[in-house]
Amino acid sequence: MGDKRLNDFKRRWQLVQYTECVLYAVGVAGLAYLASQNFFLGILGFALGMAVAVLIFKPWKLSSEQTVAYVDAHVPEAGYSSALLLMPPSELSNLSKLQRYRVSTQLDAVIAKLKPPHQLPMAAMVMFGLIMIGMAVQFMLKDFQPKDLTPSTPQSIQFTPLDSVETNAEIPKLSSTKITIDQPDYTGIPNISTENPNIRAVTGSAITWRLEFDGEVANVRMDRMGEIFTLGQKNGGFILSQTLEASGFYSFSFEDKNGNKFVTDLYSMEAIIDEAPLVEIDGLDQYSYFEFDEVKQLPVNTKVSDDFGINDAYIVATVSKGSGESVKFREETVRFDGTLSKGKKQLQLKRLLDLDKLKMDPGDELYFYVEAKDNKIPTPNISRSETYFAVIRDTVTDDFAVESTLGVDQMPDYFRSQRQLIIDTEKLIKDQPNLSEKDFKFKSNELGFDQKSLRLKYGQFMGDETELQAAPGQVSSVENEPEGEEGEEKDVLDGYSHKHDSDNEHNLVEEHEEHGEEDEEEDPLHDYLHNHEDPEESTLFEKSLKAKLRDALSIMWDAELYLRLYQPEKSLPYQYQALKIIQEIKNSARIYVHRIGFDPPPIKEEKRLTGNIEPITNFDKKQEFEYQMSFASSRKTVSRLEQLIQGFNFTEMDRVLFQDAGNELAKKAVVEPLKYLKVLQGLRDLDKSVNRTKEHYATVQKNLLLVLPQVENNPGKVEAYEDEINRLFINELGKND
Repeated sequence: MGDKRLNDFKRRWQLVQYTECVLYAVGVAGLAYLASQNFFLGILGFALGMAVAVLIFKPWKLSSEQTVAYVDAHVPEAGYSSALLLMPPSELSNLSKLQRYRVSTQLDAVIAKLKPPHQLPMAAMVMFGLIMIGMAVQFMLKDFQPKDLTPSTPQSIQFTPLDSVETNAEIPKLSSTKITIDQPDYTGIPNISTENPNIRAVTGSAITWRLEFDGEVANVRMDRMGEIFTLGQKNGGFILSQTLEASGFYSFSFEDKNGNKFVTDLYSMEAIIDEAPLVEIDGLDQYSYFEFDEVKQLPVNTKVSDDFGINDAYIVATVSKGSGESVKFREETVRFDGTLSKGKKQLQLKRLLDLDKLKMDPGDELYFYVEAKDNKIPTPNISRSETYFAVIRDTVTDDFAVESTLGVDQMPDYFRSQRQLIIDTEKLIKDQPNLSEKDFKFKSNELGFDQKSLRLKYGQFMGDETELQAAPGQVSSVENEPEGEEGEEKDVLDGYSHKHDSDNEHNLVEEHEEHGEEDEEEDPLHDYLHNHEDPEESTLFEKSLKAKLRDALSIMWDAELYLRLYQPEKSLPYQYQALKIIQEIKNSARIYVHRIGFDPPPIKEEKRLTGNIEPITNFDKKQEFEYQMSFASSRKTVSRLEQLIQGFNFTEMDRVLFQDAGNELAKKAVVEPLKYLKVLQGLRDLDKSVNRTKEHYATVQKNLLLVLPQVENNPGKVEAYEDEINRLFINELGKND
């Protein structure tokens, strides 16, 4: 009995090894099938993987000695004596027989639960890993395979009589249909020969129809979106060739010798547009700045992809030199490194742009982009990347200077904006630990002067450019201090203040005094009144905007104060408040562009102030707009079909209505041909008397309702009566709904 148990364990061990081989083989088969999409290659991969795995593991070579060794090592009850079960009892001593009996008895309950050694989890992981690799390979190779342009729902051309046909007349039948689709050569797609009339091909493809009939046919015509083309007869068949330029519908019709007309259903022609190449530049900032003494190189790593192949790709670089009216531009084409592989669908291109080789000097700017062309014939599609900029910073700056004999100091050539002041203040706060006390106070005072200059600049819009120039104490001190006096005391703040601060302010105040020295007495209410007769007091701002600007100027006072007190951290909140108000004023003031942008005609002086108003008449204009509902004929068709379903007779007006509805939907069908195919075919079939049944009316109505968009909201006046009780009743219904 013990020998039988060991043999059963050995067979289970071999079965586990064969299972591992099957898992490895399934993984190889999945990889081969997914990568090639070929069922026979998948079977071949399974057979090959199974053979290799079996040769590696060799389950048939599992011996009894290996089984006994595994049992002795993993079953303590065997007492390393399980080999006695394989020996005949006649060859054993009495002690060995006793041990054999004991081992056999104890193995009965243990060996059935003993699991053979295996690596099934590892084999399963390898199998799933190979399958995932196959899926990844299939996804990567998908873009490189030719596109399948064959329609997914194959059909055949079938003719039906337009009207009733005599039963004794012989009806010609379509015996052969051959449609040849000749794709453009640059696409690399092989030509297709099919019987399916639903065509899907690249724009520019040459399509040839050849129809052969059993019986005598007078003529065969094609109706393509309202255009009629007659098929030429050649070698017993009717042939027509056309170039596919746009999507649409078409159908065939013919007449037999008795004058009976036969037509086909509508078939679709879908034109696949050749997309322009896609250009992407990786790892490059749109704006790059270089100093004159550093290495001026830009790595241009470009990825170009196209659906049918790339013909050319290059860099268009433009260098600008100079400024103002003397600026000059130079454009040149820069090729990528290496040889361009034409015809590939994806390219990785590299080029290191050296600004020195482009002969750029300090202050010059470089604008460049990557342009790519595909293989489309005769006119390729061209696309380009975004424009990137590279600037070499100028090492020369222009300073305004005057003759030393003049009694004025150097003035700044521009006023800093509030945003620039905030940036400089934050930088000063950050750099304070690294600055000496004197440098810190000097920079803080300089920023205070810049804040003052900006405040005076905005104060000009208020008509009080001298009202907010300086604090009263500062003005009086400058007025009372004689200029150039020998006994003048040295200013203790001379090392920390900006010299232009007091001088310029002094000049402005003196100029104001010269213009106002003839005034005998100052009006005490001058500061509290707004004099509209004074053009200096009148502004273009509304009252609300003027109040905002007044608040901004007051806040700038506080910001300047703390900068003068060498406390920039306290000045920063006020600067942010001033910036916020200024931005609000700018956004609100944009309306004045429209108010003052009108240039009126010149006034005739001979008619001015004459008081003659007879030529002036009132102008009244009334205009009514008629609401045009979209798809009006199609919506009327739905209503008319409902009447026809109820038993109304078909009239000639119905034929015209259905034709108008088809023309409306045909405009949309050019974009989505498959969506409107059924409804257009149904409307066309209504011309045939055999199709004028309730079932066909209902089918056409259903298909028409599926494609019609929802009715747009038509604003209008609606008279309705609603009292409080009705409103409460409707609200309760809504709560319990």
